[in-house]
Amino acid sequence: MFKHYRIVRRWACRTYDLKDADLELLIHFDCIGLFTRKEYMNGTYTYSWDKDRWERLRREGWIVVWRQRNRVTQKYTIYKVSFRCSQLISRIYRILLGDEDLPVSSRNKIIDGNSYSDKVMAKAIYMVNKDKNR
Repeated sequence: MFKHYRIVRRWACRTYDLKDADLELLIHFDCIGLFTRKEYMNGTYTYSWDKDRWERLRREGWIVVWRQRNRVTQKYTIYKVSFRCSQLISRIYRILLGDEDLPVSSRNKIIDGNSYSDKVMAKAIYMVNKDKNR
């Protein structure tokens, strides 16, 4: 299942303008379900330091508020990953399992091959799509 994880992760990060650590953190939070800001802080200890990560993920709609605090009965705000994020993660799983192929249309920025790394990545995407024993 994880044979092509690196290529799929790089495709997802490039397509959705995420960093590798952001995507892995979002996968972690998708597994947890509901989380608080403190749990976010605990979850980021193993990732590279990025001061703006929390606000960027909220601003771009990857993390949304599930329950707002009210300072009386709810002492803290509870968050969850957005529908958009859960759909991305589900798509990554489908690609890794071989149920879906990586897109090779002209809308995919990587397939255009504007740089050397894009050309190498495009070749890797075609190889992943040919491999039916994922």
